[in-house]
Amino acid sequence: MPTVPKTFQLPLRPRAPRSPGQRAWVAVAGAAVAVLAVGAPAAYATLDSEQQPSETRRGAAYVETRLFFGTERPDGGPDVTDRQFMAFVDRQVTPEFPSGLTIQEGRGQWRDSNGVIERERSYELILLYPASEAASRDARIERIRDAYERAHAQDSVARLDERTLADF
Repeated sequence: MPTVPKTFQLPLRPRAPRSPGQRAWVAVAGAAVAVLAVGAPAAYATLDSEQQPSETRRGAAYVETRLFFGTERPDGGPDVTDRQFMAFVDRQVTPEFPSGLTIQEGRGQWRDSNGVIERERSYELILLYPASEAASRDARIERIRDAYERAHAQDSVARLDERTLADF
């Protein structure tokens, strides 16, 4: 059997990098390839999800409204307490949205009319309702915002509306 010159022989296993820097570079490159191999298909699937036929998506058309309630009073009065906020929800929100809602506590910040960054304890109220009811729910949501602003001397209650799909 003829022998192959040594320069053309393939090693049985890849040669390990010699320096720690080379080893680190190979590790980073390997991690990047792994992330791209796993992440790219998921990213493209997410981007393409709105183009899929509706029968392959789950859920019905809903609107998700998020309201952001601050607790500090611009007039210098005492902060809105948990008990006061929950009483407000019981009186003003639950009767308008008896099917359910979600409340999350948080920390918020915003720039006031004087340019000062204000930081305060806050609440996020999440309402989910059928998109077909969006027009009739709008006035109810605006009454909730107005009632909180008046009751607790607030400058505003932020509102975010987003169309989504929901399946229960």
